[in-house]
Amino acid sequence: MTPSSDPVVPGPAAAPANAGVQQFGGHSQVGNQAVGTNAQAVAGSIGFQTALPADRTDPAELLALIARLLDQHRAELPDQSGTQVELRRIREELEESEPQPGILRRSLDRISAFVQPVTPLVVAVGQLTTALHGALG
Repeated sequence: MTPSSDPVVPGPAAAPANAGVQQFGGHSQVGNQAVGTNAQAVAGSIGFQTALPADRTDPAELLALIARLLDQHRAELPDQSGTQVELRRIREELEESEPQPGILRRSLDRISAFVQPVTPLVVAVGQLTTALHGALG
């Protein structure tokens, strides 16, 4: 195998080998990783500015922030009816004497999936999830 060629498996056709990665079970923490022909992994710091300080943990403030961010990013997320329903469901559940972790978790999962294209919303929903960790059980 030469440095610039793909890995090959022995055989009549000498087809390229699978250069994929497989992981099974347990906990895995992965740093920089490159897979495939001419792939490169570059080490360096990656970051982004969040819309709120890291120490903000009040669920009511975070819900209000998410509502503001949804309004600001209406162009990227035009159909927000489902997310508004889930935000209302979280507010109502938090007003209960014993919030149901399953309801909160499902609502947070739905909101997280919806806001994926907008980084500030992903960060805010992640912080809301962290703030509600005790209620989630």
